[in-house]
Amino acid sequence: MKLSLINSSRTSPPTDIELATIVRAFHAARVLVIGDVILDRYVTGAVHRLSPEAPIPVLRPADNRRTLGGAANVALNIATLGGQVILVGVIGDDSAGEDIERLVQTTPGISSALVRIAGRPTTCKTRFMTGSHQLLRLDEETTAPLDRAGLLAVTEAVEANLGAADVIVLSDYAKGVLCDGVLDAILSRTAQAGRLVIADPKRPDFAAYRGATILTPNEHEVRVATRIEADHDAEADRAGRVALQATGGEAVLVTRSAKGLTLVCRDLDALHLPTRAREVADVSGAGDTLVAALAVALGAGAALSEAAMLANATAGISVSKPGTATVSRQELLDALHLDDLVATDRKVAGLDEAIEKAAEWHRRGLKVGFANGCFDLIHPGHVRLLSEARAACDRLIVALNTDASVKRLKGATRPLQNEMARATVMASMAPVDLVTLFDEDTPLEMIQALRPDVLVKGSDYTVEQVVGGDLVQSWGGKVVLVSLREGHSTTGTIRRMATPAA
Repeated sequence: MKLSLINSSRTSPPTDIELATIVRAFHAARVLVIGDVILDRYVTGAVHRLSPEAPIPVLRPADNRRTLGGAANVALNIATLGGQVILVGVIGDDSAGEDIERLVQTTPGISSALVRIAGRPTTCKTRFMTGSHQLLRLDEETTAPLDRAGLLAVTEAVEANLGAADVIVLSDYAKGVLCDGVLDAILSRTAQAGRLVIADPKRPDFAAYRGATILTPNEHEVRVATRIEADHDAEADRAGRVALQATGGEAVLVTRSAKGLTLVCRDLDALHLPTRAREVADVSGAGDTLVAALAVALGAGAALSEAAMLANATAGISVSKPGTATVSRQELLDALHLDDLVATDRKVAGLDEAIEKAAEWHRRGLKVGFANGCFDLIHPGHVRLLSEARAACDRLIVALNTDASVKRLKGATRPLQNEMARATVMASMAPVDLVTLFDEDTPLEMIQALRPDVLVKGSDYTVEQVVGGDLVQSWGGKVVLVSLREGHSTTGTIRRMATPAA
């Protein structure tokens, strides 16, 4: 599977509505997860007194819950997001191994390729809790590398299932499963098979993952491996590039907790994504959720930059939940739609803010487009006009006539929708980057203030008739006339509504 770093058809970042389209294709993702599976146990109860034997609390257990952890939690997150996943890992011949096997088999979307090794304990972490407070954690595990028989069993399980997956996730929790022999064999075989490999590292030497397509270290891991602080964007970029050299891969995605993500791709500028978390309840398991979402999005055909944005959004939902939590596909869709509504509100700006935004876009070397009108009822002609206008520029500003201006131009019965309703509808249109209002009969003053590079109007005008066309051309811009679709106009629609059918 070839990794697309960016969507070459795009001239701007994807909207949340466009990201939601990718989420709806998550069912097409086929992922193979290989790594350290863990059983997470939570013993929860009440504490009313201290022990007379020692200054420690006495816990009376009321609940004993078991969940999938480690690589198994990555698989669980993939399945919850709607992808299909095969899980390869090691369990022991013990009750914890039986619990993991049962949880995997009863989770829709996960296929088990677990290897049972007698004499090797299943990794189990038991947390003793009262309310949201953890009193004690008991770890039962070995971190010894797999022996020869275990290594062969794991690599055989990988070989047997490699053809059923497009994306491979190496979930390393430093419990011995992804030892040198296993890592070397898997990375060599996946390279031969042309598979996309995501490695979530735990080793301080990233060279161990050489051959992985994408590395996903957190801020601490990248600092230990590169000896570069990743507190700020520039340092995170530099640390990511050092890590990229170590792996020889195509990308490094550095997760930076409250500071968001930094995506470093070979021969491209770094992409810094601020966190999308609205509130943080618990960061436990957020890294697994992020890696799972990244894998599912890539498996569904997203470009890496799009997959990183979706992973960022999914992790933001995860940390808002207490404990190690999964995120469903519907939760992600709901969050994207909510954020899109918020973004829609942010698109509506006054003239001063619009001037500042246009100036910022110009400083970044972006081509700014401008269209104007009443846009009382959006119809297919408007959609075509906006789409072609956006194709002619990098950022599109739409100026709407205020209600008073519309009345002067169209008569006392117009507009049908007030200016804020029209602005909200216009801001929800994907081609539109900014919406502002003008009260004059023409947008000439606004054009002078915003200095657009492209002025767009319908083809029922000539270039000479377009208000402000001469100004835009005087500073090196151009006027674009868009062919109108016959039979589509707000006035015509109103007339048909008012005329009874014969």
